[in-house]
Amino acid sequence: MGKLVRCISQDGTIIAMAVDSTDIVNRAEEIHKTSAVCTAALGRLLTAASLMGSSLKGKDDSVTVRMRGDGPAGTVMAVSDSEGNVRGYVQQNIVEIPLNEKGKLDVSGAIGKNGFLTVIKDLGMKEPYVGQVPIISGEIAEDITAYYSTSEQTPTVCALGVLVNPDLTVKAAGGLIIQLLPTALDDTIDKVEECIKDLKPISSLIANGMTPEEICRHALHLFDLDILDSAEPAYKCYCSKERVEAALISTGVEELTEMSKQEKTEVSCQFCDIRYTFTGKDIEKLIKRATK
Repeated sequence: MGKLVRCISQDGTIIAMAVDSTDIVNRAEEIHKTSAVCTAALGRLLTAASLMGSSLKGKDDSVTVRMRGDGPAGTVMAVSDSEGNVRGYVQQNIVEIPLNEKGKLDVSGAIGKNGFLTVIKDLGMKEPYVGQVPIISGEIAEDITAYYSTSEQTPTVCALGVLVNPDLTVKAAGGLIIQLLPTALDDTIDKVEECIKDLKPISSLIANGMTPEEICRHALHLFDLDILDSAEPAYKCYCSKERVEAALISTGVEELTEMSKQEKTEVSCQFCDIRYTFTGKDIEKLIKRATK
């Protein structure tokens, strides 16, 4: 289970949030059996979505973060609820490409730079809020920063990291988001820049035993912080047979009739890989429900 904390500066100018998502990303790797660079890419996006979700107000609110570049990984998606619980997937779970020029996993190369980052917020309104920005680097953190700056006009610092072990398990994963509130002045910006100029990678801080609260205080050492709230987010999927049945019914009677001719129809959840099996008779029952 992860650990997430949100803080506010005592002068009311900054919000900071950090998460230890090591367990979350490990679970994602177990489910999707991703290669190292895909674990890093999906892990970063899951971490970002968890932090973004923790800022939602309503209990049933959710945020979907999707990156679709021209890289071999294809679409990478993460969905978070308002408690920071996340689920996600990467379209191509196995990608093998050389390390980047820094000797690190080449997340940007896996995702690609030609494409878009899309954020969909379901806030219980008639229509969801949708924001979209071009991919800046494909490294994800920079792209999240660009999204906040462009779509929400919120000056933001985002840092995300995933350390993958040689056996493909996750040694450490986490993230930090710092946002300036409308009350912030120019000197606040200068102080934030001074704080983070020598900040080490978040995954390294977590690997060395730092908690999310300690990371927030370390990253903003020139400010006094108060804790707003904390949570223990997890990798959590909400799929069920009932939801799958509803999805099958939505395909229409004609499609269901074709399925009913098969001995069995198997549907796999893209987020948790649970497989739901329906016999021909099961599909016939769905047809009756669809025609009522």
